[in-house]
Amino acid sequence: MAEVVPAGTSNVATDPSDQVEERATKAVKLSAKRTREVFAADFAQPSALDRAPQPSIAPPEPSPHERAQKANVASRIRSEYGDVLELPAVLAQKQANAQAGLAARRKKQRTEEQASDPQMAQMIAGASERGTPSQANGNAMALTRIKGTAGEKLPPNANGPTPQRNTPSSSLVRRDTVRQQKPEWHPPWKLFRVISGHLGWVRALAVEPGNQWFASGAGDRTIKIWDLATGTLKLTLTGHISCVRGLAVSPRHPYLFSCAEDKMVKCWDLETNKVIRHYHGHLSGVYTLSLHPTLDVLCTGGRDGVVRVWDMRTRSNIHVLSGHKGTVSSIATQATDPQVISSSLDSTVRMYDLAAGKTMGVLTHHKKGVRSLTTHPTEYTFASASPGQIKQWLCPKGDFMQNFEGHNSIVNTLAVNEDNVLFSGGDNGSVAFWDWKTGHRFQYEDSVAQPGSLDAEAGIMSSTFDMTGLRLITGEADKTIKVWRQDENATEETHPLTWAPSLGRQKF
Repeated sequence: MAEVVPAGTSNVATDPSDQVEERATKAVKLSAKRTREVFAADFAQPSALDRAPQPSIAPPEPSPHERAQKANVASRIRSEYGDVLELPAVLAQKQANAQAGLAARRKKQRTEEQASDPQMAQMIAGASERGTPSQANGNAMALTRIKGTAGEKLPPNANGPTPQRNTPSSSLVRRDTVRQQKPEWHPPWKLFRVISGHLGWVRALAVEPGNQWFASGAGDRTIKIWDLATGTLKLTLTGHISCVRGLAVSPRHPYLFSCAEDKMVKCWDLETNKVIRHYHGHLSGVYTLSLHPTLDVLCTGGRDGVVRVWDMRTRSNIHVLSGHKGTVSSIATQATDPQVISSSLDSTVRMYDLAAGKTMGVLTHHKKGVRSLTTHPTEYTFASASPGQIKQWLCPKGDFMQNFEGHNSIVNTLAVNEDNVLFSGGDNGSVAFWDWKTGHRFQYEDSVAQPGSLDAEAGIMSSTFDMTGLRLITGEADKTIKVWRQDENATEETHPLTWAPSLGRQKF
């Protein structure tokens, strides 16, 4: 039966083995303390290995730390550079003659190079004096072939010494190329007019060179002419039997060109408002067209995957620019090479030599189908858009410049003005405004669908700036045309630039 301990008392162990263990622990602690007191001055700290201050009459003996360092350096010199410490007599004499001749030609003696670490240089000098292996015949072995190697190759100093200088390394210096340019401030854009009148998606827009009116083509198979200042309807042109997909107004002739999904390309005389020419040749729907700015040629493209170049007057098919494996979605023309640029749903952009009728280059950076192209009105650059990606290119070779990152939708249309404002319209009704120089997105919002239409009909199908660049016209899936302009009351104080630089950019 267990013994009961009364309250207030303690059960003290009286086992002799516990007392022995306690005495041993005390002895170990005392021994460790005495050991530290005896040897701490020499080995407890690295500074203790240095020589303590001595009187001036004391002999100059090196400290343990210096002796260890010298032994380390000497062993490394012997093991790594033992065979190449000295030049052969012939090379040494040749080098001495060259130095003497150079010194004689110069009026001022060249100052000797200073070592970056004088203490280490002194150690190396001392170690090399004592550690040079003695040669039996007195000849230097610096240029002897290394034994045991393939073909007994010459050592690195076979052609003379290679001086090593302590030059600062630039491997960890951040390059200037990652410094981003600060974007230019642009006033925000706001919607100020909604024009209704079409009975289908507005798929094409074109502004007249005189900036008095603009034309729109839609899924209701009609082309409507609108007054740009007031937004009133001036004329309706009928003739296509399918959705109108492309429009262009000639700057030198009173002509309006249109293309549609009925395989037809028409030329309208704006003086009589009638079709005067047809351009036959496409095998399927025609989705895009573009007028050359200086030549009287017309470029069209569509579902048959080729770009056809037409003589505007004779209606003859000059070139059939092939190469795409999918639908040609957009065409851009300019006065200098590449004069014709096309994008396709095969996720490529092609640049053509118009004179030869051949491909100049193919841009394969996009991952998905490219739906839109736009060229800058004054710069030698252009941009292309695919779902979630907008890329900027430099002519004439199509060098990649930068990405416009942040529009995560199917981008149907692009437009840019002379003020370096790029507009991108998404299939989900999102609109984005970018700074052309830096790729900074300074405005992003959703377009509001027309009252009475479905939310799913909020989609930007086409867009263009007017000739001044102060008005943006968008054609949308809710059958309306919206006109945007810059906020005249906005300043840099009321709408500050929200931009923060990042270290780098993703290239592709």
